[in-house]
Amino acid sequence: MKKFLIKILPYCIAVIVVLAILGSYADGNTDDNYMHFAVKKPQNIILGDSRGSQGIVPQVLKNKLSVPFDNFSLNIAESPYGEVYLKALKRKLDPETKNGIFILSISPWNVSLAKTIRKKEGFPEEGSPLNNMYFYDWSPNYEYLLKNYSRSWFKIFTEREKAVGKSNTFLHPDGWLEVNVDMNKDSVAARTRRKVEGYKMVAKETALSPERLRAFDEIISYLRTRGKVYIVRIPASEKLMALENEKFPQFSKLLQDIGRKQNAKVFDFSKNFHDFDYTDGNHMYKESGKKFTSRIADSIRLSRKN
Repeated sequence: MKKFLIKILPYCIAVIVVLAILGSYADGNTDDNYMHFAVKKPQNIILGDSRGSQGIVPQVLKNKLSVPFDNFSLNIAESPYGEVYLKALKRKLDPETKNGIFILSISPWNVSLAKTIRKKEGFPEEGSPLNNMYFYDWSPNYEYLLKNYSRSWFKIFTEREKAVGKSNTFLHPDGWLEVNVDMNKDSVAARTRRKVEGYKMVAKETALSPERLRAFDEIISYLRTRGKVYIVRIPASEKLMALENEKFPQFSKLLQDIGRKQNAKVFDFSKNFHDFDYTDGNHMYKESGKKFTSRIADSIRLSRKN
């Protein structure tokens, strides 16, 4: 057995060296989450789901508020508000943060839960990288790649940005997910129809979750000790907002109540859906995201004057 181990040792070392080299090329093309775990811990952070990850652009906030931001929004399945997200936030945020700016994007969907889910083990985010990662600021982050990257590691090298340019979903180092899709009117309409039909099904199967709302409240309480919290409701297309408001008619009032209780500003843009373009009815097109982010920054600056 000892001789066998000695014989295979050089091959094992060679494999580890090759994987280490391939992993060092991981970037925003690797997948839609890797860069969240491969940058310096931030002091100003954006939370939410995919509406937030695509619709809030950290660089715009940095230009207008003069501090760097990190968008730590993933998607509705992996970063709904809950215990997992709070645990991940505590590991992600710079522990030295004292005067941070925290933007919590919210919709009824990322504080809801399927009615059939009865136990915590059934929550969709239990399978999220947010639930299995410990190190958030390693670069390269081999912990992430070993635990969460299931494709061939040669793909990391062959599909890197420097080799093929940005992928259709490119995760910037500041956490903004840039999505490039065909914005032809017919293509957008087709994607919007599918998205609205999908959310009609989701609406039948879900309800606001007391557990998620409690976690949202706990996240605000945690962040308030380290800076200022702003709650932002991001709009979607007219049809999706109509569905959302029919299913959750009191949601805007609920946010105002939370804001008053927590002394947090609430910026509710849910009635401004006509001001922006959407790739699929649910997510803002990247240029609209920049415009929307600029409005958030203006709202923050105005609130500071009052």
